[in-house]
Formats: sequence, C-alpha cells, structure tokens
Amino acid sequence: MAAWARDLIGQFLAPLRCSTADITSHRPRPNKLHPICKNPKPPSIQMSSKKRKALDDVEQSGRKSQAAPASQQSLNVAASDAHFRHLYDRELDFKQLAEKDVNFAAVLQENGHLDFTEPKAVMQLTKTLLSLDFNLKLELPDDRLCPPVPNRHNYILWLKELVDTSSYEPPGRPACGLDIGTGASCIYPLLGTTQRPSWRFVATDIDEKSLQYARENVALNHLEDRITVLGRQPEDTLIPLRGRESEKVIHIDFTMMNPPFYESEDDMLSSAQRKVRPPHSACTGAPVEMVCEGGEIAHISRMLEESLVLKEEVQWYTSMLGKASSVEILVDKLKANGIDNYAITEFIQGNKTRRWALGWSFGPMRPAEHVARVKTSGWKKVSPPVLAIEVLSLHPGRSIDHAITRINEVMRSLELLSWNWDTDARKGTGRTRENVWSRASRRKKMRDQSTSFSVLSSAAPGSDPVQCRLGFDVAVEMGVSTTTVTVHWREGHDAVMFESLAGFLQGKLKDLG
Repeated sequence: MAAWARDLIGQFLAPLRCSTADITSHRPRPNKLHPICKNPKPPSIQMSSKKRKALDDVEQSGRKSQAAPASQQSLNVAASDAHFRHLYDRELDFKQLAEKDVNFAAVLQENGHLDFTEPKAVMQLTKTLLSLDFNLKLELPDDRLCPPVPNRHNYILWLKELVDTSSYEPPGRPACGLDIGTGASCIYPLLGTTQRPSWRFVATDIDEKSLQYARENVALNHLEDRITVLGRQPEDTLIPLRGRESEKVIHIDFTMMNPPFYESEDDMLSSAQRKVRPPHSACTGAPVEMVCEGGEIAHISRMLEESLVLKEEVQWYTSMLGKASSVEILVDKLKANGIDNYAITEFIQGNKTRRWALGWSFGPMRPAEHVARVKTSGWKKVSPPVLAIEVLSLHPGRSIDHAITRINEVMRSLELLSWNWDTDARKGTGRTRENVWSRASRRKKMRDQSTSFSVLSSAAPGSDPVQCRLGFDVAVEMGVSTTTVTVHWREGHDAVMFESLAGFLQGKLKDLG
C-alpha cells in the first residue's frame, strides 16, 4: 500500500486508538487561493475567467486528494464520524481529565469539582478538551469569549450530517464552509477541518483583536492551507461572494454563525439582572461578541436577505440560535420568501445548556429526516415537510427477500429517470421527472403508445424533458423487534408528489405485512 494511503487510513483510525493522536497531519496541498469543494457552480452563475480557472484548478486538486477507493474512503469516514459522534455522550469526568493533563489538574478543586465561575478554570477546560480529543492547540485573550467545546462540537456534528445527507455522493465529500464571526478561537474551522480532511473554511470577523488571535490559532495548528481568516468591516456583506475582497473567495458550500443574542448592552445587563441564580459559567465575552443591533433575529435576517440574492451559489445557509422563540419568527420569514427546503435541530448539552440551529437551501437536495426535523411535538408547527414515510412493517421472522423483490419489480415497472438498488445497503435510489405511478399517468402512457408518440413528446416547448422533480430512497431497515420499509425524500420541492409515491408503494406492499 502506498505511503499516502496508509497516512489517510491512519488519520481516521488513530482517534480510535488514542485520544491524543495527530488527526490533522494529512492535509491537501497548500492552495493560496480560497479553498473550495469540487462541486462546480451552476452554469448560470457569472464569474470572471480568472475565478473560473481557479475553481477548475482546485476542483482537479480535490479529485487527486480523493484517489483512495470509494469504498475504503467511506469506511474511513464512517469510523472517524462514529468516534467523534459519541465524544460527549456522557458527562465529563474531571478527575480523568486531570490525570491526563497536569494543567487541568492545577485548576481542579480538591473535591474533584471545577469552578465554572472562574474564567481561568473555564479556559483551561476548553484547552484540555481540544488537546485531548482533537489534538488542537489554542491561545485566547482574557477579554474574548472562551467557547464551550461540547456545544460547538454539536454544531459541527449537525453540519456534517446536513452536508452528507443532502447529496448523492458518499459522506465526506469536499466542502468549503464560511464561519461568520469566527471569534478569537476560530473554533468552528478548527473542529471542522480536524474531523473532515476534505473540508476547508473561510473565517471572518470585524474585530481586529479576534482576527489576530484567530490567525495565530490557525498557524499554531498548521492549518493555514485549509483555513483562510478574512477581516471584514461592519458595512460589508456577511457572505463575501460579492463586493470587497470577493476575489479571495471562489466558492462556499455552507455558512455557519453563532450571532450575538442581545440587541444592546442594556438588554444584556437587564437579562443578567432578571436571572434568579448567578450564571452557571464565567463569561469573558466582549460587547462586540455579545451584542448587535436587533439581536440574533436581525443578524440572521441579514444573512437571509443576502441568500435571496446568492441563492444556489451556497448550498446551505445556517446559524445557531440562543432563543427558541427566534426559530418560529425566522421560519415564518423563510416561508414568506417561498423557501420550503430547511432544517431545524436542537442542541442539548447536559441539563443546563440548550441551543438551536436553523439552515435553509434554495437547491433541491433534501437532508435526512433526523437532521431536519426536531422530534418533540412542540416543534411540529415550524418543522419542514415530512422527509421519511414508513410504508411497510414486517413482523420478526418474516423474510425480507419478498419485500426486496416486490420493491424492485414495482420500481422497474415505472418510467423513472433512474432506479438503482444497493444490495449491501438494502436500499434503492430513484429519480423521476413526473408522477409516473398515478392512474392518470398510466392512462396517458397507454394513449401515447396507441398513437405512436413518445411519452416525452408532451413536454412543454423549451422545457427540459428529463429534469428531475423527485429523488427518493426506498430502504429496508432492520430493527431489533421489527423490519420496516421506508421511503426517504432526497430531491425536489414537491411534497405532494413525495407523499403520493409513498402512498402508491404502500398499496403495492400491503399484502406482505
């Protein structure tokens, strides 16, 4: 096996062997232009020939960096993701951390507790977790926010699934993220590039001191070739694909930000005074990090306005939120602008910290149900359309072979654009230009055949007769007590068509239940 291949495999498996392994040692070749993913921009988007050439160059570089066999690469990504996914499932064991890090032991109290009201102790916890769990180094000033690692890590976990499940490509595809307001820590790009070697980031901020430390932290971890720190002015666009310094940014796949909660310093002070108990943790944030005019709703609304111009130039626009009430207000704004492809999630860390995230897309690719919809009943009103529908439940002991055979027979009888069955995954993926399973469609097909016309001849003049209106998976999912057949919405904007397909397949399989 080639040395580069051993390095790539080792990079993913090392965290499973040792929590302090160097998981950032294998990086793509430096690219002084802004890093991008390999997905080209839609042809309709205008760009300069220089920018197009840079995009093509990095796209070619991305292909070379993915020379490992696809199956092996998928296994590597799965192993890495499994490790990171369960890092903070349990409460932190401070005594164990103290045994591994003498610097943390120095701030731990004799009874094994950590004083979260002491800024030095909170900062050391952040440094220790980053070092032990991600092999990252961090330097922070005393007067800027010290990020809680588990909370920030949760955002990255969700983004990985958002990007992975809204694509037909295997998990781990190259992508470029934009972290708006990265702060002194630059923690999101550091965590993202550590967990995904194919990811790159642009990190922006308007605070000069935060920018200085962010650049130092990127250099401290030798990630200058994958993270670009970009200074911005308050009047600049949040997404640097237009206007000043846009020539430095070739392409962005997703945005992320953790906007200030408070509308003013008075709002921040009154909020603190209303609390019955003292804050659970020390806050070292500067006003520039905690306050913005209009608070988080205004800040995210500003990104929404920019997204209405950029649209599919960015696949996912996302932000964290600190108030549950903000989610409903912002979802109403999405719907008012005709945006039907969006995702909501809830981050719960321990029993004290609760945050939310919202993402939206103008593209047709849909995320998975568990990524886009919060399970609790209170979120039903603001949740996006259903993305998964169970169409068959098999009792224990019933063979799945008949169900698999029937699924393939039914799908191959339809005039789909494509249908591919993955035997190992027990899952098929289909795409269609229209509803080809309804009675009206079948009657139309018979009329066309009787008059010797092609089914495609009815397409409107100037339209694309093979444009996909619905992409879907049909999966046989084996559980502990039952086996189900579920239809997953993968692509398109027509919820009625998706539900119609699920109902049609349910009728074809009902005798197998």
